[in-house]
Amino acid sequence: MLRISKQIAIPAHEIEMTAIPAQGAGGQNVNKVASAIHLRFDIRASSLPDPIKERLLALKDQRITQEGVIVLKAQQHRTQERNRDEALKRLQQIIQSVLVVPRKRKPTKPSKGAKEKRLQEKSRRGQVKNLRGKVTD
Repeated sequence: MLRISKQIAIPAHEIEMTAIPAQGAGGQNVNKVASAIHLRFDIRASSLPDPIKERLLALKDQRITQEGVIVLKAQQHRTQERNRDEALKRLQQIIQSVLVVPRKRKPTKPSKGAKEKRLQEKSRRGQVKNLRGKVTD
């Protein structure tokens, strides 16, 4: 079970992890050991609350496929266990990033004083630029 917050946890059967051979140089063990982890998590079929699912699917993240599946590949560490922990930690971070509901923006207008100040500054700059012209005697 992967704990996301105090109220939300993902059961282990919803996370599909497979061991695959890691890319790059590996020495003598390269053809014998599958130390990288390929993690797949189907957002739509998960037990997450619907608002969180919607925010996850709305994310512009290349790790989320068109079908709504999060695909992660962890191969940074030498052991399968550490790569598994790394993949689960990354999945947890992605889901935690959408837990906070973004605030609704309240449209505001500039105050009357701010408008007047802007117009005065504009006319002052215009006068300065006019004075830069050729000097006539």
